[in-house]
Amino acid sequence: MHDLVIFDCDGVLVDSETMSNQCMIDNLARYGLELGLEDALGFFVGGTMSGVMEKARELGADLPDDWLEEIYGEMYARLQAGCPLVGGIPELLDALDAKNVPFCVASNGHEAKMQITLGQNGLWDRFSDRMFSAYTHGAAKPDPELFRIAARHFGAQTPVVIEDSRSGVTAAISAGMRCLAFAAHDDGAELRDLGAEVFHNMHDVPELLAL
Repeated sequence: MHDLVIFDCDGVLVDSETMSNQCMIDNLARYGLELGLEDALGFFVGGTMSGVMEKARELGADLPDDWLEEIYGEMYARLQAGCPLVGGIPELLDALDAKNVPFCVASNGHEAKMQITLGQNGLWDRFSDRMFSAYTHGAAKPDPELFRIAARHFGAQTPVVIEDSRSGVTAAISAGMRCLAFAAHDDGAELRDLGAEVFHNMHDVPELLAL
């Protein structure tokens, strides 16, 4: 059995990716960049907001220097209005607790964002002391160091990562960790090609982890 489960946050614990990316689409349209949801998900999922800013400028968006402050404000407001959990997450966390398997979250997102999304769903208390943010630790996926920091914190020898993005899967595989890839909206072929074990329903994870 694994001695640590490392969760990504957006798209794995909370169903926030579509909401966050639609917010970015609406914002970027004001700066001359028209994107569809599929394009935005392909360009931005799993990245940092500074990376989003850089990519958007490459694609032609005329962004002001204070754009990060602006988009954070708009995105946080939209998420605060309501961001549901991914189905099956409460049951999975309960199953891990029942087997005394520790878990944590390691995300490229800011802790303030996780406080909004996890806080409104009753998970903040379960993760607040086991949270690893790229903004805090200075290591953003696909750099594997964020996962290594989490594993060292728990003294884990056989951690498993649950991810949903290219950058996250790449980081987990580079760290030498088993990676389960949650593909909620497609067949997950790209993530499988990167070395992850793809699944489509969070209720399947207890069996995959032999809980």
